[in-house]
Amino acid sequence: MAAAPARTFSVRSVEPLPVSASLAATRNNDQRGRPRGRSIIASAAASKTLLPSDFDLQLQEGLTSVQKILQERRNSAREIMATIDNLKRLCIDHYFQEEIQSAMGACLDLIHSDDLFDATLAFKLVREAGHDVSADDVLRRFTDDTGEFKLALSKDIRGLLSLHDMSHLDMGEEPSLHKAKEFSSKHLASAIRYLEPGLARYVRQSLDHPYHLSLMQYKARHHLSYLQSLPTRDTAMEGLAIAEFQLSKQLHQEEMQEVKRWWMDLGLSHEIPVVRDQVPKWYVWAMTSLQGPSLSGYRIDTTKIISLVYVVDDIFDLVGTPEELSLFTQAIKMWNTAVADSLPSGMRSCYKAIYNTTNEIADMVEVEHGFNPVNHLRNAWAALFDGFMVEARWLATDEAPTAEDYLRNGVVTSGVPLTFARHARV
Repeated sequence: MAAAPARTFSVRSVEPLPVSASLAATRNNDQRGRPRGRSIIASAAASKTLLPSDFDLQLQEGLTSVQKILQERRNSAREIMATIDNLKRLCIDHYFQEEIQSAMGACLDLIHSDDLFDATLAFKLVREAGHDVSADDVLRRFTDDTGEFKLALSKDIRGLLSLHDMSHLDMGEEPSLHKAKEFSSKHLASAIRYLEPGLARYVRQSLDHPYHLSLMQYKARHHLSYLQSLPTRDTAMEGLAIAEFQLSKQLHQEEMQEVKRWWMDLGLSHEIPVVRDQVPKWYVWAMTSLQGPSLSGYRIDTTKIISLVYVVDDIFDLVGTPEELSLFTQAIKMWNTAVADSLPSGMRSCYKAIYNTTNEIADMVEVEHGFNPVNHLRNAWAALFDGFMVEARWLATDEAPTAEDYLRNGVVTSGVPLTFARHARV
């Protein structure tokens, strides 16, 4: 088989490298992106960051080297699977989606392996890719006649780690994965005291912070440290992971600065001194729930929505009278800035911030995806205000709601449905 031609990577075009108002706009995986100005490298230079002057070249070389590794290993199912797993754990898999998709056939073949590591890793990669595979079919060959895992597997640390990862991909009603979690957790915990220090730390990290339940960037740093402790290393992959970390750090700093500028321009924290001013906290919420360079625009928009939810919460708790809050809620439902003129100054400014920010986000979604979600967002804001009004009535009347009523209303006033509405159908 002839070698596949090498792709040419570019820091300005490789997907996805993107995206805040002062950063590069590149394609999302579905070819739709948010055009937002300069490349991240140009932005870094303009901001006098610590990215080296030859960073563009370093990243290009790293991408090319790792692609070469993937080409060299494509004929070995075990090697290509382990490589893809490392790419995903280091948060650099988004550069190599073509190569990863082409390797899914090898993963499907190894699902039927009698080797615990091979079969469970293949299952993990295939299920992560969205394929419908049965955990029972994969794990049945590793159990005895009573349906329990074979005790001999307790010595296979690599296989147990992969089994533990696999066990967290339970889609519901998969008892075999529950058993897998119990078995792997028990024997990994017992083995820690006998393992060499580097592997022991890695096992402890895996037990305390399971891969699929953790912040990917956090896990990536620990996985990189583990790879660097091994006698056989992929220095090209490690170098690319380090470059990606620097790039992501710069991207997150730029995103937060954009949100901070937007927040300062609103002036709500000055006009309404009692409202919380916690931009870094609000941004971290978006950063941890929307991970990856291609979601930069979503992180910025989500942080804006979260900040406005906090402002509204503070107005309801600390500023408005029941009558004023009722008018505030009616104005949101009417969605007309003229209605806001009768509101107190702080509420009026908050209303206009909500109105303008929501319409800006909706217009951008229409440009990117071909539909305008403003009605979804309006309804979500109205539901949030209704929820806050319920809480205000409880407070005003000294009513103690039932736990069921409190939790039902709390789902809405948490702001989560509103932030999800931003991403509806996107």
